Amino acid sequence: MAGFGTLAPKTKNIVVAGGLSAFVLGVYYYTMRAVGGTDELQVAIDKFEGMKKKDAGNSSAAGS
Repeated sequence: MAGFGTLAPKTKNIVVAGGLSAFVLGVYYYTMRAVGGTDELQVAIDKFEGMKKKDAGNSSAAGS
């Protein structure tokens, strides 16, 4: 970090912006991999939709 003080202010800003951008992109990538890695939510949604369709079919058949 001793060499950082000798840089021009514009160069310091570019270095800091690059570091922050790298950090944000890293967190975004990690989060998307962690959340997108499981399909548990989609399985639950599909199961719920199947039950809803089954219930709708039973109620319409009982109403006839």
